Amino acid sequence: MNTNSLLTNRMRRFQEAGLYLVTSQALSRGRSTLEIVDAALAGGVRLIQLREKEMPIPDFFRLAGQIRARTARAGALLIINDRLDLALAVGADGVHLGRTDFPIAPARRLAPDLIIGASTHSPAEAQAAEHAGASYINIGPLFPTQTKQTSGEFLGLEGLRKTARRVTIPWTVMGGIKKEHIPDLRKAGARTIAVVTAVTAAADPTQAARDLLALTIPSSSAGARAASP
Repeated sequence: MNTNSLLTNRMRRFQEAGLYLVTSQALSRGRSTLEIVDAALAGGVRLIQLREKEMPIPDFFRLAGQIRARTARAGALLIINDRLDLALAVGADGVHLGRTDFPIAPARRLAPDLIIGASTHSPAEAQAAEHAGASYINIGPLFPTQTKQTSGEFLGLEGLRKTARRVTIPWTVMGGIKKEHIPDLRKAGARTIAVVTAVTAAADPTQAARDLLALTIPSSSAGARAASP
């Protein structure tokens, strides 16, 4: 498969995923990220971002390799947060870059077949990320969240709409999203919902994933995923 077709196939699967799990061992109620990933995959999740900000790089690398094996078996996409080098080293499907991470444009030159995501917090940042070569942008934080320290300003639905209107590439939403938010987010045009604690901190992460998927993709597809090995 050539570079263009590989990236196209990855982005097709990305846009079909519906739910985007972002890991955080610190917010997993004492459970390991491997446990959470296994539970989420069993619940039908097919798009996972490995995000462990406090983990030493050697440990992060080992964990990324273990999760790459699990996602490959499940037919799920793996995105690595921040580290382009680790994404390439473990054969991940993509990398997600923040404002202080490796720049998007050289990342695209180095990894033309990887999904490259970018965190954005305003319409201007979203446009800049698209122009630099991002495959998708994340719009957020939408609502109060435990995963990031912010100034207390959240985009909400109106900020989401303003930002989404300024880009032509796919976009995801993140930041304090709970099950009750999803119908309104879908009405606002969101196709891919990124969550952390809605799954990682759930009493039953597998069931939480199933419940969220039922709201983000057709129930028949969600059920088929959860039933697959």
